[in-house]
Amino acid sequence: MPIHQPQQRSAAPTTGDGEPLGVQQAEAALVEHYPRLVRLAYVVLPPSLGRHRRVLAAHGTVQRALPGARTAPDRMRVPAQSRRSSEAAQGPANAPYAWMRLRVLRTALAHERRPRWWPGRLPAPAALRPTLPVVWGLRLFPRAGGVDELALDRALSTVPGAVRAAFALQLLEGLSESGVRALLAEAGEADPAGAVRRAAGLGRPDRAGAQVLLQSGEFDPCTVQTRPSDLLRRRHRVRAVALAAALCVVAGTLAVAAERGVRGTADEGPAAGVTVPALDPAALLRTAAEQWADTSRIDFTAWPVRGDRRGDGELLGRALRAWSGPPAGVRVSTTPGTADVPPAQPPRLLFAGEVDGAAVVLFHDGGVRVVRYAEPLSGGGGAALDFARTDDADVTTGAAVVVSRTGEKARFLLAPWISETTTRDLLAPNTRGRPLEVGPDGVTAPVGRPAAGGACDSWPVLQLRSSERIVENHAFLVTDLGDLAPAHLTYTPKPGRGAPARQPREATGTEALLAWARTACSLRALSGSGVRAVNNWAFAEQRLPEGEASAEWLCTRADTWRGPGRVLVQFLRPAASPTAPAAVVADRNDTALCSRFGQHILAGTHWKSASGRWYVLAAGSRAVDRIEATGQVRGAAGGPTLAVRAPRDASVQLTARLREGGTLAAVR
Repeated sequence: MPIHQPQQRSAAPTTGDGEPLGVQQAEAALVEHYPRLVRLAYVVLPPSLGRHRRVLAAHGTVQRALPGARTAPDRMRVPAQSRRSSEAAQGPANAPYAWMRLRVLRTALAHERRPRWWPGRLPAPAALRPTLPVVWGLRLFPRAGGVDELALDRALSTVPGAVRAAFALQLLEGLSESGVRALLAEAGEADPAGAVRRAAGLGRPDRAGAQVLLQSGEFDPCTVQTRPSDLLRRRHRVRAVALAAALCVVAGTLAVAAERGVRGTADEGPAAGVTVPALDPAALLRTAAEQWADTSRIDFTAWPVRGDRRGDGELLGRALRAWSGPPAGVRVSTTPGTADVPPAQPPRLLFAGEVDGAAVVLFHDGGVRVVRYAEPLSGGGGAALDFARTDDADVTTGAAVVVSRTGEKARFLLAPWISETTTRDLLAPNTRGRPLEVGPDGVTAPVGRPAAGGACDSWPVLQLRSSERIVENHAFLVTDLGDLAPAHLTYTPKPGRGAPARQPREATGTEALLAWARTACSLRALSGSGVRAVNNWAFAEQRLPEGEASAEWLCTRADTWRGPGRVLVQFLRPAASPTAPAAVVADRNDTALCSRFGQHILAGTHWKSASGRWYVLAAGSRAVDRIEATGQVRGAAGGPTLAVRAPRDASVQLTARLREGGTLAAVR
């Protein structure tokens, strides 16, 4: 839904001393560069506003920056620093645009500035100011991006507005660091140099890639999508207004009041019969405690309701009202591809209880989503609402849900079919798992979370065992990748001679644990992307040149709940440590590679032997019977592996021939 730019208004030009500038020039700059200014405002505004309010606030910020027709000339002078920074920019280099940009920046930054006397729990005064445009009955949000856009948006949400402004001014406006410092100082920031220093750490190491992400639809508030909002609350308001009108009429004439009451009932229409039960705590679906052991559908629909506040109608009502239309102050997060619309029918209640100082409610919505609502029991801080996809969950992918995260720990609510729970460290493959305490309500004791940054010296996972009552008595691994549902880890062993293609199996055996010990840290790249399961496929083993030991080639495939997958091809060279990290030689998004729909793969890398000589190595899956290298180096080999002498940075193209016909290019 494109948001159209404002119509240009005519006004008599006004000029000032030094840099001539008038209202008409400012209008022209706004109309010409409106999308650019709105994008800048959107990035600088606090993400805590939520995407809907942030979109409207970005448009309001830019539109309010336009001066009035009678603005005095001395108030429209362009500061010298702003003129110089605009001239140094790669974008529009003119005084009216520089002046408009400065006004937009000041207003956007004001959303996080609170006077000393201002209550800490309330948003800054600027965020409470009513502005145009106003949208009723709809929620607006930019088009959803991919994993990289989401990661960048999360990184921006952790820094102050001045840091976001410095980041945007450099990547969107093309300003130098000195130009950004000068502009932030003009905008009233107390520490512009510190903001620039912190902004330098955002988007690393691929700064150019971050620039492309910032220019994507994820950060474009001029092209938005729409969804209905607060349907239940809107209906209640209509009923309240109708009731007030009816009472007024009753005071005059009872007959008219009765007629209006009938008309009001008719006006509500059939939609009322849909929305009220869907968001009524009394209508919530509740599964019987033992139903999971007597059904062929082992997923979230078989979870019984648990928690010591499952009968608290007020808590459940607040959670459902927040779901129908999150009020200001409620932090909303969604995994990629997950809709945050209210439920079309009564959801299933999974849990309602107190965990780590918060009242937590978990719902399951018709087999598609798990929704978590959490509000603090005391102190400051607002409520949180999290949405996650859970399509076609099963014994393993429906085995646990994150119920609480505090610091470096997390607690899980386990499925009723889990009979044994231990924790282990993927980076300690030879260490046995440790028993994990589970409460009577199915909530685990705190479990360490994988480190999001810094050194990767451990990777905690849950090792769960399903009950014999569902004839699925097996152990499996799941790990927390930042979403509500942990990801299921599996392993596909090396191809056997003359044996049929192997299938993924649970990653609890020695060979699987050794492979995951060397690849676990690569899971960091998948955080927060809605991953359902990750499989390590050992698709080839290669004898290295010069009599050295063998190396393994792994294809690490992450499948998301929404369908698309991501592939990391990793080369496991011989190493003294069982946890020496593998080398990632290829990374591909949105691909069927290494799945049952993409069973053939070819990859290559440069490798240095102990003698100091460089080689190009290549390996393919079991159907590859010839590999050829062309380009700066030429060579060929029969079979699924190739090793050829080559300079360190030689450009080489690799192709493979398949046993049953056809060719294959190397994945990059």
